[in-house]
Amino acid sequence: MSTPAPAAPVFVGPEQTAAVGRGQVSVLWSLGDRTRDLDADVVRLAPGASIGEQTEGGFGVLFTVLTGTGELRTQDATWQLTPGALAWLPAGITRCVDAGEEGLVYTTAHRRHPALGTGPTGPSGGFDAGEPVCLLGRVCPECGRLAAERDALYCAHCGTRLAD
Repeated sequence: MSTPAPAAPVFVGPEQTAAVGRGQVSVLWSLGDRTRDLDADVVRLAPGASIGEQTEGGFGVLFTVLTGTGELRTQDATWQLTPGALAWLPAGITRCVDAGEEGLVYTTAHRRHPALGTGPTGPSGGFDAGEPVCLLGRVCPECGRLAAERDALYCAHCGTRLAD
């Protein structure tokens, strides 16, 4: 069996991670290489913005604060977020993230989601992905609102197309 060629390294400079972004929640950067084995994002929350409850399904997530302040809450604890703070959230943990008065920029990294139809099968023989680990694909890039429907293609508030 042959080993695939390694992908090119990626460097993201402070000019990207410190970007202003659009809306209350902005994904400033995502790892886009299709051959990757990792999903990673740089997320910006505007001052006072919040990402409501998210539960990590089959993946743990590494969370690192780049700039700003805020709060990370789970069912059992609350942590103050400052630059350099790092948290490992195992699969099954429900979290909320709130930005402080300065806003908050952080990274998330976790194992890559399998492509639909290629992952493990449930008892019915079909792929059962459940809720995605990250809901940022349902956040409107224009106004920052979260789409309530899992399969929404457009923001119900402003009509902007959501990420694929």
